[in-house]
Amino acid sequence: MKNKGNVTLVNGPVVMGSGMGAFKLNEMVTVGNQRLIGEVVILEQDRATVQVYEETEGLRAGEEIISTGDPLSISLGPGMLGNMFDGIQRPLKKIESISPNFIPEGIGLLSIDTEKLWEVKLNVKEGDYLAAGAVYGTVQETASVLHKLLVPPLVAGKVVEVKPDGEYKIEDTVVVIELKSGARHELTLVQKWPVRKGRPTKERLPIYKPLITGQRVIDTFFPVAKGGTVGLPGGFGTGKTVTQHQLAKWSDADIIVYIGCGERGNEMTNVLEEFPSLIDPRTNRPLMERTILIANTSNMPVAAREASIYTGITMAEYFRDMGYDVAIMADSTSRWAEALREIAGRLEEMPAEEGYPAYLPSRLAQFYERAGCVKTLNNEEASVTIIGAVSPPGGDFSEPVTENTKRFVSAFLALDKKLAYARHYPAINYLTSYSSYVTILHDWYRDNVAPDMMYIRGKMVKLLQEEEKLNEIVQLIGEDVLPNDQQLILETARTIKKSFLQQNALHKEDTYVSLEKQYKMLKVIDVFYESALACVKLGIPVSIIRKVPIYQEIIKMKYDVPNSNLALLDELTDKIKAGYDELKAKYQE
Repeated sequence: MKNKGNVTLVNGPVVMGSGMGAFKLNEMVTVGNQRLIGEVVILEQDRATVQVYEETEGLRAGEEIISTGDPLSISLGPGMLGNMFDGIQRPLKKIESISPNFIPEGIGLLSIDTEKLWEVKLNVKEGDYLAAGAVYGTVQETASVLHKLLVPPLVAGKVVEVKPDGEYKIEDTVVVIELKSGARHELTLVQKWPVRKGRPTKERLPIYKPLITGQRVIDTFFPVAKGGTVGLPGGFGTGKTVTQHQLAKWSDADIIVYIGCGERGNEMTNVLEEFPSLIDPRTNRPLMERTILIANTSNMPVAAREASIYTGITMAEYFRDMGYDVAIMADSTSRWAEALREIAGRLEEMPAEEGYPAYLPSRLAQFYERAGCVKTLNNEEASVTIIGAVSPPGGDFSEPVTENTKRFVSAFLALDKKLAYARHYPAINYLTSYSSYVTILHDWYRDNVAPDMMYIRGKMVKLLQEEEKLNEIVQLIGEDVLPNDQQLILETARTIKKSFLQQNALHKEDTYVSLEKQYKMLKVIDVFYESALACVKLGIPVSIIRKVPIYQEIIKMKYDVPNSNLALLDELTDKIKAGYDELKAKYQE
């Protein structure tokens, strides 16, 4: 018997009901004659408050609220990759075939396609014991990704029946196991999981390897770890979405989950149009073959925006459990926080700073703590990396969402309006950004790239910090009055910014740069600085040092040296040494 209650009050996405004493907290319900999807968020004796994930216009007092018996859950199985969903996992392409212009109310909880046939290969036999998280079959979901069929986390038993390999729909039973209790459990190609509950793992592992993005300012200056958390704050027009596109396309994660939660419709349209046309550089096939898009624009129901982040992270954890490294892009957590603020206002909760609910920090913490490097139930090493964009109004980083995000992320890539307006992209501020993963990943860079990479990186950061201090003096009295060694610091800092930190996403050679090339480019700048410093110590003016022909080659090396011929950077290093040795010899005569 399904429990039933009645609507007593409608306040936007918040609906009050009576006669709901038998309902459970966080239970998924259907509301009204149109059977709108909702979730019980407050329960007080026989009265309940329901958060509705669809438009409630036309809903009246007295209509029924019916329980489903389950928490808000999504279906996990083949058919998610390459698909586009709304905030509660309803497929937008399927909905478009039903209603071309709008998502109609009461369409029901559509999910991944239940009619499509999948070629299934089963790798178990009768008598085998299957533990929770074990793989009992595989489906080649896309050319890029092998989908592993997993025993649900809370289920284990002996195989008593196995269907032959062949084509099956996601709800077809392919394996039957006998539980310890003697009951039989049917395994299909799909499983359900509540979105607000993290999927279990065997153990959490220490983070030790980077998420390689091919973006120099990130990989070298502010590295991101696999299983790490990243905040990407920036005002309007500073390049958050472009940076996330670059990370989605080039990072060495196996699966990308892109959540557009509360973005403007036109921005999300660009994502939906561009992503399907992007080619995955690893496979030369469409990037969508390893991507899931969740689109929940600012004009969609605000409650579904709040749920979209949990839907995305649950999908990411599911692929992590298969042994894949997953990167999740949330664009943007500010709009998600605004949904929390609106719902809290309608629930008449006491507001905290700037009207946000007092539990904003704990909700952010609950989201970011689901990232991590883990050992799965099937003993595979895998990770979920969360990259959360933040859109502070007016670029004010002191507002609550940015401040609280800073508390829970280990890398903070602050996008700067001045850099963006100066056409310096990615506009990541090299002075206010930071990454706690520099020390954690030090050994990995030493063993896999070069023993002195992090040392040179530290040297370059110090030069940029010195330049910032000197700029204050320069603005007062001009650059010419500075001693030569300080003028050289200014010159080297400009070189770092122009030849290394600026990166052209539209240039064939510059859009992605390997770690080896990044190191060699750093080495070129380091050799230039040390060679020029030796000249300065001999009394050679910086104006003469700047005229050595090799200087322009350093500035243009990011374009002139192809990724396939890094020996040219070694040649450039030798040229720099020879050029400045010649200059020193002239002056010593």
